[in-house]
Amino acid sequence: MESRNLKQRGRGVFNDEDTLPFTSNEYNKEKQRISAGAGAGTGGLDPAHFEAAHGAVSKAYGAYPAIASDRWDGAGDGESLTDFSEVRIDAGVNGVLRSRDFVITAILTLLSLFTRLYKIGRRPNVTWDEAHFGKFGAFYINHTFYHDVHPPLAKMLVGLAEVIAGHNGTFKFGSGDKYPEYVDYTFMRAQLALYGAALVPLAYLTCRHVHISRAMSALAASFVLFDNALCVMSRFILLDQPLLFFTALTLWSATGFQNVNMSGRSYTRRWWTWLLLTGFSLGCVMSSKWIGLFCVIMVGVATADDLFRKLCDMMPWKQYAKHWAARILALIIVPLTIYVACFWLHFHYLYRTGSGDHKLSAKFQAHLKGNKLNAQPYDITYGAFVDLRAVYNGPGLLHSHIHQYPTGSRMQQVTCFPHRDTNNVWQLQKAHGIQANYTLDPIEFVNHGDIVQVVHNTTGATLRASKHVMAPLTTGHFEVAAENITDTSESGISNWRIEIVEQKHSGRRDKRLHAMTTTFRLRHADSGCLMRVGSRRLPKWGWNQSEVTCLPDSTGKKDVRSKDVLWYVERNINKRVQKDDLSKYVKSNFFIDMIQLNVEMGKTNNALGPDVNKYSTLESRPGSWPFLLSPMRMVGWGDKTTKYYEIGNPLLWWASALVCIAYPFRFLFWLVCIKRRRPGYTTSGMLKFWDSSKFLWGGWALHYIPFFFMGRVTYIHHYLPALYFGLLLLAYELDSFFVRWRKGRYLRLAAWTVGIVVCLVFVYFSPFTYGWDRPAKELAGRRWLASWNVYEDRNIF
Repeated sequence: MESRNLKQRGRGVFNDEDTLPFTSNEYNKEKQRISAGAGAGTGGLDPAHFEAAHGAVSKAYGAYPAIASDRWDGAGDGESLTDFSEVRIDAGVNGVLRSRDFVITAILTLLSLFTRLYKIGRRPNVTWDEAHFGKFGAFYINHTFYHDVHPPLAKMLVGLAEVIAGHNGTFKFGSGDKYPEYVDYTFMRAQLALYGAALVPLAYLTCRHVHISRAMSALAASFVLFDNALCVMSRFILLDQPLLFFTALTLWSATGFQNVNMSGRSYTRRWWTWLLLTGFSLGCVMSSKWIGLFCVIMVGVATADDLFRKLCDMMPWKQYAKHWAARILALIIVPLTIYVACFWLHFHYLYRTGSGDHKLSAKFQAHLKGNKLNAQPYDITYGAFVDLRAVYNGPGLLHSHIHQYPTGSRMQQVTCFPHRDTNNVWQLQKAHGIQANYTLDPIEFVNHGDIVQVVHNTTGATLRASKHVMAPLTTGHFEVAAENITDTSESGISNWRIEIVEQKHSGRRDKRLHAMTTTFRLRHADSGCLMRVGSRRLPKWGWNQSEVTCLPDSTGKKDVRSKDVLWYVERNINKRVQKDDLSKYVKSNFFIDMIQLNVEMGKTNNALGPDVNKYSTLESRPGSWPFLLSPMRMVGWGDKTTKYYEIGNPLLWWASALVCIAYPFRFLFWLVCIKRRRPGYTTSGMLKFWDSSKFLWGGWALHYIPFFFMGRVTYIHHYLPALYFGLLLLAYELDSFFVRWRKGRYLRLAAWTVGIVVCLVFVYFSPFTYGWDRPAKELAGRRWLASWNVYEDRNIF
């Protein structure tokens, strides 16, 4: 009878699925336990603190003891809770252990597995970006170094899936190629689909963390379950599945920590578990793709909000410092450790030379098996053909070509070029006027203080400088050019003195020039200037390559630590001298290599500019994503090919876009109502609203808005992480509407109705998700918007 009366007094807000913190017996036992341990140095709460935290709840049990049957992981806020319409239920950490939550989670997981795995091997060809990421995964099997714009974790998980599937790393994953019989592509896809399938139960558990009712939490999970875009992107060998999984895991762990943290029980095992799990998730998500940094910002903003509140609550400084230290450890050190560890594994497994090794330093390349820099003569002799690299990071190798300066000497240009090229090869010859046969004469080594000529191998021109001609851009320096020197040429204009600055392996006493380990300067013998390369780039007539100049130095005392005048021999080609293993002489620093690789990743990412000619079928602008204006064809669109169309569930995309756009206005409306003292709108109520929804809207905004400021090419699948947050926010807003405005009436009916409608729309668009091998014109009726290129090319957006 008491239970029935409570439901009536609660005006329908509570039902059989809701829970309260403790039973009355549990409350008394908990109070006795804490009272007994408070003075024993156990670190527990004192009785007064316990009463402050749970006093309101205990009053509620005094009146209604019969229905308090389940355990709640949150804590009261000190306000009177006699009006149960104001209570929000917190599933907390133990939500999954409740029988009903467990059953719902299990059912959702099975449904998710079915939708993600159904006909997953239907297309036996390399599909869309499987050509990239399947190949990258194979590189970990055959240990071939490569370069890509993304961090390595998700690609290593692809490689792990290929290892488990028994792949030997020989298949090249050519775009559109049919998988051979020895490649179990179905099993590979199925393993990665598990990450996508995990989004559904995580969505449910996350919604329970942010105080959404069980019915609407299940509806939120069904939104993720029945979105066509999330489904189709889970069915191939891609990076999106691990990325989305770690994004969802971050949200779940961050909201779980928030619940435990706001209960006031800091530094418990559960508190540390949720905090460290959040840091672990952050490390994984940013190690999968750099878009994971948006999750880092999301958690960082929430952490700053929490620490600011603790500061305003006059928390003792010692305790406040401990909170800072805990968050620095868990949310900064742990993620960075995971990020660094992923790159360490990346370097560890990729120890063979490959197409991407030129992005890193010559020292790193020298340690790769099969690299040309690994096997070459160590000592430099006259007549050797060499590649000269600038120590100053960025410009690259000394380069020349047939093009001439438009002003100045109008002779052959000398520049620096970052990529390997035949025009980077030079021969070291004796000083001007000294004749020598470099194939028959006795071998002579180049030493400190020797005068040499540097002759371009392709054109035969010799490196020269003149104090009478100034550089084209850096006019305070002399011009460096290349000229076909003859016996009648000006004496000394092509002579350069070798000045060894550092011997990184053999020590200071060694005066011989060595490949890779000797750092030296080239001083012009006539004018005394030093050959230098800086950051300035020549205009189009110089092919935007780095300007090489000769820095005036009449005193001969320029600072040897100035890297812009330092050079080393990166490659030494000499048939008369036996090759050596240079990995014995050079050492590569892991952290320097990792930083350099990240810099190169950023450069490559920025170079991925959009192509307006592809906006009709592939690329799309961020403004079109929330309203699903430009779905993407994932494969060729021939009548007999199996076609996949990256299109979301339109109802979910449009509805979630509207609630996400309206959220700031709703927040503003609440502030206005508080100022005008409207009934039902309180500051504490607004804080509850903010705490339960900030992750959802903040995650959507952070994963979407920054794309408007990116110069790189964008695709519709870049919106999927933001969509995940938007779908959960949609369920939150529906729950808020039925709880606040309908007093909980029709909540279950609404959840079932919306869920069925969403499911029917998913099935209606399922041919795009599970593959369509008939003419696309047969799906013309499914084109809801004129911009959808379902069966004909469109170029509207």
